[in-house]
Amino acid sequence: MLILNSGGTFNKRYNSLTGDLEVPYDNDAINRILISVESSYDLAGVVYKDSLDMTIDDRKILANIIMESKDDVFVIVHGTDTMRETAQFLGAIFDDRAIVLVGAMKPFEIDQVEASLNLGMAIGFAKGVDEYGVYICMNGYIEPWEKLEKNRKFGKFELVQ
Repeated sequence: MLILNSGGTFNKRYNSLTGDLEVPYDNDAINRILISVESSYDLAGVVYKDSLDMTIDDRKILANIIMESKDDVFVIVHGTDTMRETAQFLGAIFDDRAIVLVGAMKPFEIDQVEASLNLGMAIGFAKGVDEYGVYICMNGYIEPWEKLEKNRKFGKFELVQ
């Protein structure tokens, strides 16, 4: 399994000089969670962006890494605003891998529980997945990407009706 970090709210930290929440160019939040896990996972930082700033080129970078990897199971930490777009993009390319996109509605720095739970669920699911596909893991759900969407009004992911 390869964990790819593309940034998003999950990773954001408060910049005391500017007062902004920023996506740092590191894997600190994920590494802090993985310290408590007895297994070892490969982790690569890739884009380090808020998902609203992700471009088609960023998605191509993720796809190329997945394509060139020896792994067939991936967890991608991704911002929630365009998680579905990235999932759809990857779903159109890959049918021979399991890809789980995961994020957080609040930064790990602010709410360690949500980010840790989501990442733990994504890793556990990815370790036991028996069917290739692209999945989203958010708010207690792990479903094929087409079945979950972000409800911006309520700030959570819900099953598509």
